[in-house]
Amino acid sequence: MKVKPDLSFWKLWNISFGFFGVQIAYALQSANISRIFATLGADPHSLSYFWILPPLAGIIVQPLVGAASDRTWTRFGRRIPYLFIGSLIAVLVMCLLPNAGSFGMEVSTAMIFGLFALMFLDTSINMAMQPFKMLVGDMVNEKQKGLAYSIQSFLCNAGSLVGYLFPFIFAWIGIQNTAAQGVIPDSVIYSFYIGAVILILCVIYTTVKVKEMPPKEYAEYHGISENEKKEKTNMLKLLVKAPKAFWTVGLVQFFCWFAFMFMWTYTNGSIAANVFDAPTVETVVNGAKKVLLDTTSLQYQEAANWVGVLFAVQAIGSVLWAICIPMFKNRHLVYSLSLILGGIGFISTYFIHNQYALFISFILIGCAWAAMLALPFTILTNSLSGGHMGTYLGLFNGTICIPQIIAAALGGSILSLFTPEGCLPPEINMLMTAGVMLIIGAACVYIIKEGKDS
Repeated sequence: MKVKPDLSFWKLWNISFGFFGVQIAYALQSANISRIFATLGADPHSLSYFWILPPLAGIIVQPLVGAASDRTWTRFGRRIPYLFIGSLIAVLVMCLLPNAGSFGMEVSTAMIFGLFALMFLDTSINMAMQPFKMLVGDMVNEKQKGLAYSIQSFLCNAGSLVGYLFPFIFAWIGIQNTAAQGVIPDSVIYSFYIGAVILILCVIYTTVKVKEMPPKEYAEYHGISENEKKEKTNMLKLLVKAPKAFWTVGLVQFFCWFAFMFMWTYTNGSIAANVFDAPTVETVVNGAKKVLLDTTSLQYQEAANWVGVLFAVQAIGSVLWAICIPMFKNRHLVYSLSLILGGIGFISTYFIHNQYALFISFILIGCAWAAMLALPFTILTNSLSGGHMGTYLGLFNGTICIPQIIAAALGGSILSLFTPEGCLPPEINMLMTAGVMLIIGAACVYIIKEGKDS
C-alpha cells in the first residue's frame, strides 16, 4: 500500500475551510434553539424533548451518507457532492426556522413547524459536516492527521465564535432584541440569514479548492483490492469487525455529548435565572402550579444574548486549546485533561453569579470541546484502513447522536428532580450534571487503545 504524501499547510487548511461556515450554522442552532422554543411558549421541562428528533435523524442519515459516499465517484469527488447538498438544505431551513413565530400560526402549530425545521436543519448540517471528517481520513496521512483535525477544530471554533456573537452584535448595533409574545426577535432572525450566506460561500470555496483522489489512486493509497471494490457494504458486519478504538472512543463520546446536550438545552434558563434575575410568571400545567421565566422580558432576552457571548468565549478557549493539543505527545493525557477542565468549568457555573466571571467557566468548557472535535477522529481514522472509511465515520456518528437522544429524553425527568412544586426550575443543576458526566468521560479515556490492531 502506498503511503500518502505530506500535504502543505494550506492544502490541509482548504480541506477544512468550509467547516467554518458549517459551524456558524451549528453555533446559531445550538445557542438559540432553546431560546426560540421558549419564546414560542415551550415549558422548560419540555425543552429537552425538542432536541430528540435532530440526533435521531442524524443516527439514521449519517451512516447512509457515509456508505453512499464510499461508493460515489463523480467529477466533483465522492464526499463533496454530499457536502454541497447538505449545505443547500441547511441554507433553506436557516431562512425558515427563526420565522416560526412570524407566520401567524397558533402556538402549537408554530412549535411543530419549528420542530420539523430543527430536525431538517440538524440533519442537513450533519450531512455537510461529516464529509469534512471523511476528507481528512481520505486525503491525509497518519503523521499529519493530528494537525489536520486540529486545523479543523480551529476553523470549527472560529465559526462558532462568529455564530454565537451574531445576535449580541446585532442587538448592540440597534437591531430589535425583543418582540411580541411568541415572535422571535429580529436580532436572531438576521443572525440566521447572515449565517446562511456565509455557509454557502465557504462551502463553494472548499468545493473549488479541493480535488479528491480519483478511484484508482484512492485504492492504491488505501490498500483496496478489486474484491473489496466489488464487496457490498453490510453495516452490521462492519460494526462486528470494527476496531476496538471505535467502541472505546465511543464510550468516552457518550459522556461528552450527554454533557453538551445539557449545556445547549439549559444554559439560557440557568443564566437568565441565576445571573440576570429574569422575572417570572405563574402558570398551571396538568393541575400543578409552576413558576416559569418570562421569555418576553428584556432580562431574559439579554441573558440569551449573553449566552451567545459565553459560547463565543467557549469557542475562543477551544481555538487556543486546539493550538496546544498537537504539542502533547500523549493523546490519552491531553484528552483526559481537556475533559476534566471542561467538567470543572460546568460545575463552577453553580457558584458564579457575575456575568463576566462566567468567562473563566466557559474557557474551561472550551478545552473539552476542542478535544472532542479533534482527538476522537484522529484516534479512529488511524485505526481504519480500506474502502469503508465513510461508512465507519457515519456509524461513529451514533456515538454523538445516541447520548444526545438519551439526554434529551431524560432531561425533563432529571430537571423535575431539582424542581419543588411552585418554585423556579433550578436549571443550573443541569450544568453541574454535565460537569460530572465529562469527568466520568475523562476517566474512560484510559481504556482507549490506538492503532490498526486495536
